[in-house]
Formats: sequence, structure tokens, C-alpha cells
Amino acid sequence: MTSTHLVDPAELAEQERALVLPRFTNDDAWRLGCLLVELAREQGAPVAIGIRRGGQRLFHCALDGTAPDNDEWLERKSRVALRYGTSSLAVGERFRAKGTTFEASSHLDPARYAAHGGAFPLRVAGAGVIGVVAVSGLPQTEDHALIVKALTRFLA
Repeated sequence: MTSTHLVDPAELAEQERALVLPRFTNDDAWRLGCLLVELAREQGAPVAIGIRRGGQRLFHCALDGTAPDNDEWLERKSRVALRYGTSSLAVGERFRAKGTTFEASSHLDPARYAAHGGAFPLRVAGAGVIGVVAVSGLPQTEDHALIVKALTRFLA
């Protein structure tokens, strides 16, 4: 891993290979969202949490200490994860590996897209990416890690 990377790209790829859901219903979105809220509260993390499937918002929660800005970050990071079919952190890492930034090289409006950690594609076996789960409020690697922890526990 080079110093330009925030995290190991191979680790990010392995997380996405491992965190595939057998199905994802509205009730699953509620359970995953509540699990994220529980984990965030255990850490005292002031985060906003969003879960979408297709074009529908299935879960949203803004814990104490968040602001409307966090909701904007949820949307911007989610757009990246859905557009690229991979976590927003992995997208940012790909640009850093090329010696550039997402903002400088993606040709996407940075007011609408953010390749910062905290959005993770919801992948269902046999169906591919069907939605996204996002967290905003912590440093980007911690937003990402909170989602990975929740998905790992959710699948256990």
C-alpha cells in the first residue's frame, strides 16, 4: 500500500466480494438501518444514515450532532457508489492511485458527486447492485468502516 492510499484497495475489493446479501426487502432496510443507529450510538458517533433501493429511500436517520450538510453528503456519496457500482471510498482510491483526485478527473459535478468514504453498494446475489447504504458525519474511513461492520453483523 502506498502512502497515497487511505486504505488498501485489495481490502476494499474483498469487502465488496464478501458483503453480498441473499435478498434485500424493505424490512431488511429497516433492520440494517436500526443496526447502524445502534452501532453509531455505541460509539457516540454523530452520523446521518441513509438506505436506498432503486430510487426509493427506505431508511433515514440523523442522530444528534448532525446537520443538513450530512444529508447532502449522503446523497453525493450515494450517487458515486451507484454510478460506479462500488464503494465511494474505493472510487476515491482509484483516482488517488492514478495520482489525481475524483474532483479533478471524473468530469462529474462535485456539488452532486463525492468520492469520499461512506457509501457502500447493496449487492444481492444474482441481482447485482440494487441500492446503497450511506453514512456521513465521521472521517471518511470511519464512515466506511461503520457500514462494513454493520453489514458484516447483518449477514452473520
